[in-house]
Amino acid sequence: MILDKGTLYLVPTPIGNLEDMTYRAVRALVEADLILAEDTRQTRKLLAHYDIHTPMMSMHEHNEEKRVNALLAKLREGEQLALVSDAGTPLVSDPGERLVSACIHEGVRVTPLPGANAAVTALIASGFGGGPFYFHGFLPRKKKEREEALQRLGQFQVPLVFYESPYRLTVTLEELSETWANREAVVARELTKHYEQFHRGSLEELARAGHKNGWKGECCLVVAGASDQELYEREKPSWWEGLSIQQHVAAYEARGQERKAALKQCALDRNMSKNEVYAIYHRLK
Repeated sequence: MILDKGTLYLVPTPIGNLEDMTYRAVRALVEADLILAEDTRQTRKLLAHYDIHTPMMSMHEHNEEKRVNALLAKLREGEQLALVSDAGTPLVSDPGERLVSACIHEGVRVTPLPGANAAVTALIASGFGGGPFYFHGFLPRKKKEREEALQRLGQFQVPLVFYESPYRLTVTLEELSETWANREAVVARELTKHYEQFHRGSLEELARAGHKNGWKGECCLVVAGASDQELYEREKPSWWEGLSIQQHVAAYEARGQERKAALKQCALDRNMSKNEVYAIYHRLK
């Protein structure tokens, strides 16, 4: 039951082009008693552009838990709060989950506003959209968790959407091409901004482009889902079963492959990372 209290508005903000702010979003920020901003310095630029003078308070992943009780008290007293992230829709790979959950538990009204979102914007221009898709956001940083995530996500037969830092994007593209088949993908860079670009190609081609030119700005990665053939190849009995990794690599070398290529193919066959196969091959683990 929604009680007669204040309201928490979830307000999307532009992901690059300030003209993507909706009339309703501007009004919500103007009429709010307090704006909760992931980074007040970033949000201040937006407020200045629209001549909004509503007070702000920072709320990010490091202080959200501490702020929840005080914010709930404001909402119980009837105040209207607006939550924004640095760019895009709040809670999409951004803080706010604890506050929203607490509001729902307390019976405080939570009102989401539609607006800009990088994942959907990238998807609809990728060429893979028009049906189901899976949004993952940022992959885990820790090696084991990352490998487990890639193994699980590799089974999905719908387009997958990731957020990634431009400094880690090339490594991520390489990991995907080594762990999955060499699927088609799109790197959407600087969406809605003056230098917006879509880089299309296979995962290997995009990784090579990253090594050559690097990546700059905000990046969103859309990868085609697994094909029936890819899943079949993973599941069917393999000729190399029973062989050690050393024997597996040697078999490819006997067919004329260079060792580097043999190691990579061995990793693909076994659905393992190239680094892990390399370590086992050289008995480093």
